[in-house]
Amino acid sequence: MEFAQIAPYLGWLISAGFLLGAGGIFATVHTTRMKIKNGYPLEGMWGQSLKPGMTSEAQQRVTLLTQENAQLRAELGSLKDRLANVERIVTDGGFHLTHEIEKLRGEGKVQ
Repeated sequence: MEFAQIAPYLGWLISAGFLLGAGGIFATVHTTRMKIKNGYPLEGMWGQSLKPGMTSEAQQRVTLLTQENAQLRAELGSLKDRLANVERIVTDGGFHLTHEIEKLRGEGKVQ
């Protein structure tokens, strides 16, 4: 192939190269922006972490979140216990429940 045959398409080839390069740069910038926005760790050129060291403010925040997590787990445990009691009451046979109520009413009467 001679240069004279490629010359008419040279502008398109150069434009396509620039467009691919610009698209790659845009994709890299967009990916980094999304990582920062969603809290993913950033990495350098050779895979080293660019995440800053742990500051005292970050440590306090982690401590507070850990405490809140423990409180929420305890509350969830108590709610599970209460739900188990409610399920037991609801699924209890109607005859058995009525029998217990009548038995309690009978004990309250003074004869």
